[in-house]
Amino acid sequence: MKCAGNWVSKLASESRWLCLTLGLVTVDSYANEEAPKGSDHLQFSGYLETYYLHDFNESSVNRRPIFTYSHNQTEKPSINLAMAKVAFKTNQLRANLALGSGSYMRANYAAEPSAFQNLFEANIGVKLLDSYDVWLDVGVMPSHIGFESAIGTENWTVTRSILADNSPYFETGARLSYTSEDGKWYASGLLLNGWQRIQRPEGNTTPSLGHQLTYKPNANITLNSSSFVGNDKSDRHRKMRYFHHFYGQYQLNDYLSLITGFDIGAEQNERGSHKYNVWFTPIVVAKYTHSDRLSFAVRAEYYRDKDAVIVDAGTTDGFGMTSYSANMDLKLSKDITLKTELRKYEGEDKYFVENNRASRDSLTATTALCVNF
Repeated sequence: MKCAGNWVSKLASESRWLCLTLGLVTVDSYANEEAPKGSDHLQFSGYLETYYLHDFNESSVNRRPIFTYSHNQTEKPSINLAMAKVAFKTNQLRANLALGSGSYMRANYAAEPSAFQNLFEANIGVKLLDSYDVWLDVGVMPSHIGFESAIGTENWTVTRSILADNSPYFETGARLSYTSEDGKWYASGLLLNGWQRIQRPEGNTTPSLGHQLTYKPNANITLNSSSFVGNDKSDRHRKMRYFHHFYGQYQLNDYLSLITGFDIGAEQNERGSHKYNVWFTPIVVAKYTHSDRLSFAVRAEYYRDKDAVIVDAGTTDGFGMTSYSANMDLKLSKDITLKTELRKYEGEDKYFVENNRASRDSLTATTALCVNF
């Protein structure tokens, strides 16, 4: 009963926050004179994802290791993301404002000032050319890197890959983008504040750059190339980082889909050096769609960061991890999805705790209930 009491108390607390957020977003939206009440230009939406993650290692530490930034609480019902959003769009103007809470927000926004730690998205865009689909967007935006997002119903798996958790989910800056008339090509160039940053690192005066190029030759294939170039430290401790992400998504037939991806990054080992520390990640995810309501997915990935550029696990040989998972998604209704996952981690060092002792391996089971509204 104690566990149930804590769960009800936490849900009540998060629900009060979510209702307040919806109210604030609504007031902010209707202040726009170009979009009166009932206008088709305004869209309100929200997302709520609750989860329970069991660690078979029976660790007394109720948090996943430092390389996990989503679904990182164990042995207690938790909220990964509660989010309320308002979007405004016309032929020439678009804007998005979203506020969020939950373990995803606390982990990924921990480095930001407290005023920004609930700011999931805040951007505005203007169409530059009447005859072409060219837009300039500025503000806090979803990352141009990766095929996974913070919204669980947009992903094939319950938990996020190590690849996704250790590359940007969001970014702040300006984006110039173009979509071809037939929708086959999308290209963008970005000027950013840094690697998953709202506010630049203290003492940093150098903007970062990025690109995204997506090609969809037909309805069954998507190929994507994204990059990041910049310094994510102060000018005094400048280390240039070069990062590239590639993935392909393929609809093999009516039932089978496949995603293959590869990340590789390099960062100077010290200011002005010609030597670089390199990390990389291959990943593959396969999905079988049994029906409109039921689907299954499997995932395998390997993450290697021997110089602890991204993941500092406190070991002498950096970080190396192999992970496998099996997933099932069941749509209970149009807007409610139940997701379950069994996941195995095999580390190259003892990154986990099992019965209060260091361990190389970890097995987890996660169930999540996702609601779009």
